[in-house]
Amino acid sequence: SGLDVDKEIDIEAAARVGDTVYWTGSLGNNKDGEPKEDRFTLFTTTVSGSGADTELEVGGSYQGLREDLVDWDKANGDRLGFAKGTEDGQVPKQIDGFNVEGLEFAPGSGSTAYLGFRAPLVPPADGGKALLVPVTNADELARSGSDKDTHATFGDPITLDLGGLSVRDIRRNGKGQYLIVAGSWAAEDNSAPYALYSWDGVAGHQPVKRLDLPTADPGGWEIVVDVPDLTAPGARAQVITDSGSADLYGDGTEAKDLEHEEWKKSRSVSFPLNP
Repeated sequence: SGLDVDKEIDIEAAARVGDTVYWTGSLGNNKDGEPKEDRFTLFTTTVSGSGADTELEVGGSYQGLREDLVDWDKANGDRLGFAKGTEDGQVPKQIDGFNVEGLEFAPGSGSTAYLGFRAPLVPPADGGKALLVPVTNADELARSGSDKDTHATFGDPITLDLGGLSVRDIRRNGKGQYLIVAGSWAAEDNSAPYALYSWDGVAGHQPVKRLDLPTADPGGWEIVVDVPDLTAPGARAQVITDSGSADLYGDGTEAKDLEHEEWKKSRSVSFPLNP
C-alpha cells in the first residue's frame, strides 16, 4: 500500500483538494477498547487519470494526530475529555468516547480541515452538540511523515446543534456549501434517527435540518457522495449506508462476516433536498 501499517486503518473519511485526497482513520480505540496505532493514520493519495483509468498513488502520512489532539485538549483544561476518551479500555462509541467519522476542509482553505467527531458530544449528555475540531495545518502533516518536529495545530472547537446527533459524514461543494450526515454516537442498529443538515462552514453559524433519513432498512447512513448546489430547484444528494454490521439475510450473520463477497452489499439512495 505504501503505508507503514500492518492492520486495519479503519478509514472513516476523506476530503479532496485539487488532485490530493486526504484520508483519516477513526483515531479511536477499537470496539474492545484497545488502542491500535494503524487507526491513528492520516494519509494522502494523488489522483491521476479519469474513469476506468483513474489511479491513486499514496503520498505522505502522519500518525501523531490522536496524540496531538489529546495534548491540545489537556492544555485547554480537558474541556472535551479526549484524554479519558482515549484511555485503554474505553470503547469509542460512547457519548463521552473518542471517534472521528468526518473530514472536510474549511471554506476557501486547502490547509485547515475540520475533523468531525461521532463522539464525544459536547457536553457528553443527551441533547449535547456535535463537535468539529479545525486542524489548521493538515497539508503540512501529510507531508511530514515521521518528522518528529511536526505536530498538528488546532483552531477553536466548533459545536453544531444536530438535534442531539453527531457527525457521521461532512462534505463540501465548490460553492462552499456543506452537507452533514447526522446520526447517533452509539453503536446502534439502523432504527436510531439519522438526518441531513446543510451548513455554511462558518464557526458560530448553525446548520439547518434538510430532512430525516429513513431507518426501516438495514445499515446506517454514513456517506454523502457529493454536494449539489443546495439552492437549486430539484437538488438531490446521494447517500450510502455502511451495512457491515447489518444482518442482511436474517440468519444472525453480520454482512462483513458473510462467506461470499457477492453477498455483501450497501444501500445508496438519492434524496431530494428542496421538495
